[in-house]
Amino acid sequence: MRKSKLLAKIRDGEPARICGLGHFIPAYIRMAANAGYDCIWLDGEHRCFTDREIQSMLAYFHLYDIDCLFRPPTTERTRLYRYLEDGATGLMIPHVSTPEKARMLVDAVKFPPVGDRGQDAAGLDADFYVSGGETYVDDANRETFLVVQIETPLAMENLDAIASTAGVDGLFIGPGDLALRIDRLKPGYTLDEAIRKVADVAGERGVAWGCPAASAEHVQELHDMGAMLIAYGSEFMALLQMLEETSQDLDGVYGKST
Repeated sequence: MRKSKLLAKIRDGEPARICGLGHFIPAYIRMAANAGYDCIWLDGEHRCFTDREIQSMLAYFHLYDIDCLFRPPTTERTRLYRYLEDGATGLMIPHVSTPEKARMLVDAVKFPPVGDRGQDAAGLDADFYVSGGETYVDDANRETFLVVQIETPLAMENLDAIASTAGVDGLFIGPGDLALRIDRLKPGYTLDEAIRKVADVAGERGVAWGCPAASAEHVQELHDMGAMLIAYGSEFMALLQMLEETSQDLDGVYGKST
């Protein structure tokens, strides 16, 4: 089984290099691997992919030896572990607010004795049953990961129990959803306070944590707090920056656009 670069970094106490992707752009996978990223966060929650598109993209992740952290559009258990069979290195599940939901997810994506995942051993993750079958279960539990998103005040209340759930490999703050719900459901509490609490609890429980970052300064701030799962860079950021720069170039030639 392919070894996870993200997990290798985390186990060595180093931050993983993670960027984002929300569209069917196979070339981006090659470019991210070439740029030194360990992992791409592939978003299927807010972006639309067919199952065949996901399968074909996951083959590129294996071809170019870079982890895929897939955020799926469902929590249906057989579909979750099929994403792993198709080659995803890890899953990021949004809106995990209770330890019961965290445990349900562990059961879906980890083999016994950690969870209760169904075994096939004939997918891309197992080399289509060509090799490595005798160690497949142990390899899969060791080289795939589950990240749960902290996005609600209830998740903050249950944070220690969620972080203590055996089989949960990481906590990832969804700052947009969490800030929205703090503002509307828990006034007087701030996103910064929530992030510090996640950092503290994750440190105490020995669980990796992270958050999207909007700038190099933000990366530094999160890194200083101990975050190892910082997502920085995406095709959106690249395209926005490129179009702004090229439009400014055209302003210099044609004059300011009106």
